[in-house]
Amino acid sequence: MIHSTISAWPLPSRARIRGVLTDIDDTLTTEGAITPDALSALHDLRAAGLPVFAITGRPAGWSAGFALAWPVNAIVAENGAVALWRGANRGLCKAWLQDEATRSANFTRLQTVAQRILAELPQTRLSQDSAGRETDIAIDHSEFAQLDAATVARVVGLMQAGGLNATVSSIHINGWIGAHDKLAGARWVVRERLGRDLDAELDHWVYVGDSTNDATMFGHFPHSVGVANVARFWDRLTSRPRYVTRGERGAGFAELAQAVLASRAAT
Repeated sequence: MIHSTISAWPLPSRARIRGVLTDIDDTLTTEGAITPDALSALHDLRAAGLPVFAITGRPAGWSAGFALAWPVNAIVAENGAVALWRGANRGLCKAWLQDEATRSANFTRLQTVAQRILAELPQTRLSQDSAGRETDIAIDHSEFAQLDAATVARVVGLMQAGGLNATVSSIHINGWIGAHDKLAGARWVVRERLGRDLDAELDHWVYVGDSTNDATMFGHFPHSVGVANVARFWDRLTSRPRYVTRGERGAGFAELAQAVLASRAAT
């Protein structure tokens, strides 16, 4: 694996960062939970006035508690389809990219494809968080079940044959209907929550992730960072992060936050 470490990220470039976009599983979290160093990094970014948006393939139901508990501006769940954030009264606020009629029609189609996958590939199982999913389906490949690369490819093929978009995260294979993805979700949430055009200020944002479903984001952002465990997917990434942290998972996210915050103090 050939890459530049985060220490090679020029100080003036880091100092221009005004917002952070991050994946959650195996980027912000470690073994399914947020570690004290990553949580402290989120608090430090908020204290410095930098907005943080988490963009995940996890379901809305799973994300709701974290949207309330973590110091993030919002979580965009289900690969760009649902946004959740803590409102002024500390209650949960929620918005969808698709209208209710579209979500209802798509839900039926999604369940049909899911059942076909389970029938044709009996070694597969739905992700354990599937009950909280509103706009996609997910097959577990590395969280509580283990699928080999050939089976993962077959699941992706069946999703695509059913008219779904499909992507592979560090733990799940996600399938959904619609043109949205992590990048579309990021554009949407920055516009909705900040009233700003993300693409007009790309040089002021950094994206951090760890897996193949982060490749579009790695390729789109001039400042992109992979946590060290991105090495697992390096040869399968269609676009790679510009820099890689020394630490894995939450430790890597904390390292990224420190690199950004230290640059602000130094300029």
